[in-house]
Amino acid sequence: MWLFGCDMKRDMELVRKILLIIEASPIKRGSITIEIDGYSDEEISYHIQILKEHGIIEAADYNATTRYCWRAKKLTWDGHDYLDAIRDDTRWEKIKAWISSAGKILTIETIKQAVDALFM
Repeated sequence: MWLFGCDMKRDMELVRKILLIIEASPIKRGSITIEIDGYSDEEISYHIQILKEHGIIEAADYNATTRYCWRAKKLTWDGHDYLDAIRDDTRWEKIKAWISSAGKILTIETIKQAVDALFM
């Protein structure tokens, strides 16, 4: 997969922003248009694709020969659970601090570990 100049680095801040936008979007047929200041369409599209691969959202591939384009449709059950754990800004900052202080990498799995350690 080649992303027309897009860095294929996972950005968990962008993941959180995408999930919050999907949750706030009205339910409708088709896909959700997501635009976030500071991120290219390709970066957002890539993150939508990997969120779908992980089972966090439902999404569709609208790629054309000249354009890389994944579009979100909705959160899955697991996506709602994940977002519930990271929605609150204060809680999100505590989770990131715990992961950093433990010398771990910010991933969905370490976020789940942090939630269990901090809030369960």
